[in-house]
Parts: sequence; structure tokens; C-alpha cells
Amino acid sequence: MRILGVASASAALTLGLAGNALACNISEFSAVAKCDGTKGVISVTDKDPSGVKAKVSVYLQSNGADAKLVGEQEVEGTREGVTIDFSEDWKPEATYRVHVKAGNQVDEDIKPNLVTPAEACKSDETSTPPATPKPSEKPSEPAEEPSKPAAESPEPSESESTPAASTGDNAPSPAGDSNLAETGSSSNTGAIAGIAAALVAAGAGVMFALRRRGAAKTR
Repeated sequence: MRILGVASASAALTLGLAGNALACNISEFSAVAKCDGTKGVISVTDKDPSGVKAKVSVYLQSNGADAKLVGEQEVEGTREGVTIDFSEDWKPEATYRVHVKAGNQVDEDIKPNLVTPAEACKSDETSTPPATPKPSEKPSEPAEEPSKPAAESPEPSESESTPAASTGDNAPSPAGDSNLAETGSSSNTGAIAGIAAALVAAGAGVMFALRRRGAAKTR
């Protein structure tokens, strides 16, 4: 009987220790503030091997009091750990309170409170240095006005541009009025007759002189 009593006590102690090992405990929860790209998040990890469903609430603290509720989520932990994320654009060195409620086993905060890093999440956009101002350009000289065409010379009047009708010799003579057909009524007829008479007299004189010279040679 004594042996049976000792065995029973050992079994009960073993089962109690095993139950305590499988019970949910606040020490199995942890929280951290980090960046997911350019966005801030608060991650809570549950490493409860018993898999008890727990409710996690995150609060932003201000002057030791809750300023706002960031969010609430449920999680079922595993031995390896299950992580849940709360999107929060946290500020550097801000304080958050993380509360865990798991059935009748846990109803308390993760200690100590979560304090965010000293630097906020960086933006993907690389800052572009301001463009170096270019030296002021000289104002462009005004384009030269197109040269005005020379003043057009006034068109000659009709009287100047048209040659005067030639008179006298270039004008066509009326039919039957040429010099060859002029009669004694022309003023040149007397002069022509005088010249002809003089030529006839000169010819007669030459002939007379030639005859006398021939008669003298025959003697």
C-alpha cells in the first residue's frame, strides 16, 4: 500500500507539472515595433504551445494613459510562435501598451511597455537635390526687322512710257505722193532743171574742146 501511495503521488505531481507547462503564460508573448517597407507596424508574437486562443489589444500611451486603441486581434499560439501585425504609423520613441486576454489563464499587459525606435521608417523616395539655378541668360536680341522693300519708283505716265509717234520721214506717205512722182508744182523742180542744164553745157564744152584738139593734131 505504501508503494502504491508513493506511485500515485508521483503521477499526480507529474501531471500537475505537465499541466502547468501547457498552461498559457504572459511570458510567452512579446511585442516589437518595426518597418514594413515605408509603413510602420507593431508585431506581437505568441509562443504558447497549448494553443489557447488569446485576444491582443494595442494602445498608444500618452502621459502614462491610453491615448487611442490601435487595434485588436485574436491569435492561437504554437511552440514555434505565431506573429500578428498591427499597422501603425508610429513616431520615434513612442510608448505602446500591449494587453493579452487568454481565457481564464492570462489577463495582463506585456511588460515592459513597448517603446518604438529612435528613427521613423524611411520613405522609398530618394530626396532629389535642388537643381542648380542656371545663370541668367542674356536677353536675346530682338530679331531684325525685315528690310523694307525700296520704295517703288512711280510708274511712268502713259505719255512718258509710250514713245511719241514719229513724224516726217517715218510716217507712211499717202499713195501717189512719193518724190518720184512729184510734178513741176514741187519747189525742187527748178533746182533740178538748172543742174541738168549746167551738166549739159559742161558736156558740150568738153566735146568741143576734144574736137579742136583732134583737128590740130591732124594738120
